[in-house]
Amino acid sequence: MKSIALREIKSFFGSPIGYLVIGLFLLLNGLFLWVFDGEYNILQSGFADLSPFFTLAPWIFIFLIPAVTMRSFSDEKKQGTIELLLTKPLSLWQIVNGKFLGSFLLIVIALIPTLVYVYVISKLGMQEGNIDMGRTMGSYFGLLFLVAAYTAIGIFTSTLSENQIVAFLLSVFLCFLFYFGFEGLSTYAKPYQDAVARIGMDYHFKSMSQGVLDTRDILYFISVTFLALYSTVFKLKSLKS
Repeated sequence: MKSIALREIKSFFGSPIGYLVIGLFLLLNGLFLWVFDGEYNILQSGFADLSPFFTLAPWIFIFLIPAVTMRSFSDEKKQGTIELLLTKPLSLWQIVNGKFLGSFLLIVIALIPTLVYVYVISKLGMQEGNIDMGRTMGSYFGLLFLVAAYTAIGIFTSTLSENQIVAFLLSVFLCFLFYFGFEGLSTYAKPYQDAVARIGMDYHFKSMSQGVLDTRDILYFISVTFLALYSTVFKLKSLKS
């Protein structure tokens, strides 16, 4: 598993992909949070918190993470190296987890520089240090769980087609459905509105963003991630047989 993860990370930084993903994520956040006028501009919000960042980041990741994961297995299938990969002395779970870990770590690396925002906002407050660190850290934890779920979904969709664009579009659709789709559908299911909303990631991410790490929210993200990875292993078994 470690060898697969290291190979993925090396491939990301051995090509423009890794640098492009990190640069694009930081550029988009920087422009919306500090430059462009609008509801996401922290300097215009009047509050010393990172709420605009945690509102914006999940939407950027809906497109950015599928762009990272779309080549995970689809490229192996297109190049004809999937059979070679599956014959390695590794279990399917080790292969899948290696691919998952490599992509996940790349996104984590992209997130690390945003910790500077915490320091800057802390300094910009009317009273220096006046920032809710509990809520901020809870939001970061929630974002990590969200990234894990997006990444697992992206890894799964990459097994469905050897065409990377198809894998990308499927991943974007599923990430959107799980993040916002159920929240939107809940408005049409009045008697079961809360139950339908709870199926979506947005509900649980917002809960964690309050600074309270509820076991139910953590189990939800772990379950979605595991289900996507299990589906990936199941699909690879059918390719192997």
